[in-house]
Amino acid sequence: MHECDYCGETHDSERAHLRHLKSAHRDELGPIDRRRVGDVEVDDGGLPTGPLALGVVVLASFAVVGYVVFIAGSGDAGAGAADHGSIADDGEPYDVGAIHTHGTMEATIDGDEIDFEEDSRIGGSDAFHFHRGYADRFGEQIYHIHARGVTLQYALDALGMEVNDDGTVLTFDGETYDDSDADTTVEITVDGQPVEPADHLLEGVGPEDEAAAGEGDSVRIVVEVDD
Repeated sequence: MHECDYCGETHDSERAHLRHLKSAHRDELGPIDRRRVGDVEVDDGGLPTGPLALGVVVLASFAVVGYVVFIAGSGDAGAGAADHGSIADDGEPYDVGAIHTHGTMEATIDGDEIDFEEDSRIGGSDAFHFHRGYADRFGEQIYHIHARGVTLQYALDALGMEVNDDGTVLTFDGETYDDSDADTTVEITVDGQPVEPADHLLEGVGPEDEAAAGEGDSVRIVVEVDD
């Protein structure tokens, strides 16, 4: 199932989800969503009939049952019960679409406060991204996890902030910052504690308001360069 981050509506397929984003939320889409829906045509509103309609109904019924059994029945995601998996050998996420949880992130790079929702330099992926409008609604920049095995290193790389395994070197917008340089400090923390991005599995919570209150992983990146 694919859940719309803007209105909560669910869809059985990725294509149906993208059509919905393009037709219902065109003006709200952030950079990553605009790229995702760019090649999708909006349906004319027609409905399938005959045997095809019956097949659609049957598939939808199975989807609803699967959601109730495996998602709704898996526990309270807001209490941190979602299964975020483990870190794969290649560091890549897996089971994309299996979960949908949230946390917060903020970054200041050489005095530049990054707007993850609006900055054209910020990317994303189906497994990890931001959406426009959440900072205004909740007062925090809220990220979305849609897969298991999402490391902090993968998340930052997806956004366009390439970091090495231990988080001492960060490259963004064509500039590389190395903590070993005498005039440069690179700090990457989760919930106020230093972490090594390659070894940290991001974990979020279901409700966005709980994430804004600090229940999911709260990531902070600070890069300072002395003049």
